[in-house]
Amino acid sequence: MESNILIYIIGGIALIVGIVTGKFLFAKNVKRTVEEAEQQARKTVADAQTAAENLKKEKLLEAKERFVQLKAEHDKDTLERTRKLVDSENRIKQKEASVSQKLEQLDKQLKDNEVIKENLGRQIEVVNLKRTELEKHQEEHIRRLEKIAGLTAEEARAQLVESLKQEAQTQALSIQQEIVDEAKQKANKEARKIIIQSIQRTAAEQAIENSITVFNLENDEIKGQIIGREGRNIRAIEAATGVDLIVDDTPEAIILSSFDPLRREIARLSLQRLVSDGRIHPARIEEIVEKTRKQIEEQIVEIGERTVIELGIHGLHKELVRIVGKMRFRSSYGQNLLMHSREVANICGIMASELGMNPKLAKRAGLLHDIGKVPDEETELSHALLGAKLAEKYGENPAVVNAIGAHHDEMEMQYVISPIVQACDAISGARPGARREIMQQYLKRIKDLENLALGYSGVEKAYAIQAGRELRVIVESEKVTDADSDRLSFEIAQKIQTEMTFPGQIKVTVIREKRAVNVAR
Repeated sequence: MESNILIYIIGGIALIVGIVTGKFLFAKNVKRTVEEAEQQARKTVADAQTAAENLKKEKLLEAKERFVQLKAEHDKDTLERTRKLVDSENRIKQKEASVSQKLEQLDKQLKDNEVIKENLGRQIEVVNLKRTELEKHQEEHIRRLEKIAGLTAEEARAQLVESLKQEAQTQALSIQQEIVDEAKQKANKEARKIIIQSIQRTAAEQAIENSITVFNLENDEIKGQIIGREGRNIRAIEAATGVDLIVDDTPEAIILSSFDPLRREIARLSLQRLVSDGRIHPARIEEIVEKTRKQIEEQIVEIGERTVIELGIHGLHKELVRIVGKMRFRSSYGQNLLMHSREVANICGIMASELGMNPKLAKRAGLLHDIGKVPDEETELSHALLGAKLAEKYGENPAVVNAIGAHHDEMEMQYVISPIVQACDAISGARPGARREIMQQYLKRIKDLENLALGYSGVEKAYAIQAGRELRVIVESEKVTDADSDRLSFEIAQKIQTEMTFPGQIKVTVIREKRAVNVAR
C-alpha cells in the first residue's frame, strides 16, 4: 500500500513538473517529457515491487530456517526425556525383580530356619539326655574308683599334682645344675683373668682403725684452761660434742675418744679454735661447736663433690653427693667407707670395661653401693635396702638401684651390673688387712647403746663414752623432773642389763639442766 501511494505521489510531482515546464518549453517536447516521466515512474514502481518481493522471500526463508531449528531442538529434547524415562522404567523393573527375588529367598530362609530350629531343639534334647546319662556314668565310675583306691577325687588329684610337681622340680634342678656347671667351667678362667687385672690396676690405701684422736698442745698450761674451774669447761665440751676428753700425764696432748669419727673431728676443730682464741667457757664452747658443725657440713659437701669429679660421675643428686662426702667420716669393719667405695667404683669401672659393658654406670653403682651405712635417721632396714631406697628416691638409674639393693643378696638381681658390684665389694673388703670384724662389732655395740637411751621420752641426746663403759643421757628439763631422772637412769640400766651383751659394767648418768637466759639492752 505504501509503495502505491509513493508511486502516485511521484507521478503527481512529475506531472506538475511537466506542466510547469511545458509552459516554457516548446509544445513538441511536452508529449515526450510526459512519456519519459511515465516510464520513469513505472520503472521506480517496478524496482520497489521487486525489492519488496525479495525482502518478503528472505523473511520467509529465515522464518522457515528458525522453525526447522526449533523443531529439531524440540525433537532432540523429547528423545532425551523419552530415553531417560525408559531407563528409569528399566531400573525400577530390575529393582522390583530383585526385591521380589529377595523376598522369595527370605521366605525360603525363614521356612528353612524353622526347620533347622526344630532340628536343633530335638538335637539339644538328645544331647541333654546323653549328658545326664554320661554324668551318671561318670559319678558311678568315680565312686567305683574311690572305693577301689580308698581316696576321694580331690585327694587323688592332689597326689597327682604333687607327684608331677616334684618330678618337674627334680628335672628343673638337674637341668639348672648342668647349666651352672657348664657356665662355671667356661667362665672360671676368664673371670679369674678379669678380676686379677682389675685388682692389679687399682691401688688401695691401708685400712685405718682407731677410735681416738690425739690433740697436740703447745704447752701443758693450756690443759688447765680446757678443764676449767671444777671441770666445767671439759664437761661442756663433752656434752656439746659427745666425745670423751682424756687429760692425763701425756705431755702436751689431749686424747679425744669416740667411736664416731665425725664427732672426733668436730671436737678436734672446736678445741683448735678455742685454744687459738683463748676464750674458753661453756657459752663460748657451745658457740664454737655449733659453728664447727656447720663448717664440717660444708666440708662434707666439698668432699663429695671432689670425689664424684675425680671419678668422672656426673648428674648426681646433691643429697647423694652430701652422703658420699659423709662417708669420709665413717668406717666399715675398720676400713674407711669413702676409700672403700672409691676402690669399689674403680674396680667396677675396670671390670665393666673388660666385659664390654657401660663403665660409667658400673662406677656409679660402685660408689653408691654403701650409702645406706650413713643414714641421717635410724631405720630398721639393712644398709643395702636403705641405700636402694635412697637411690630410688633421688632419681637414680634402676640398674644402679638394683645393684645397691642386691650386693648382699637381699634383693633379686635384675641387671648385669649387680653381680659386678657384689664381686667388686667382696674384692675390696676381702683383701688382706682391709677389715677387722672386732672393730665393727664394737662400733655397733656403742651405737646400739646410744639408740637404746634415745628411745625414752624426754631424752634429748645420748653419748656413749669411756669406750662404752659410761652412757651419758641429756634430758629436756621441761619434760623430765629430778625424780624422773632417777627413775629414768634405773630403767635404762635395767634395759641395758637385760637386752645387751657387754664386758664389765656400764655407768648410766642422766643429766638434767635448767637454764634461765635473759638479755640486757
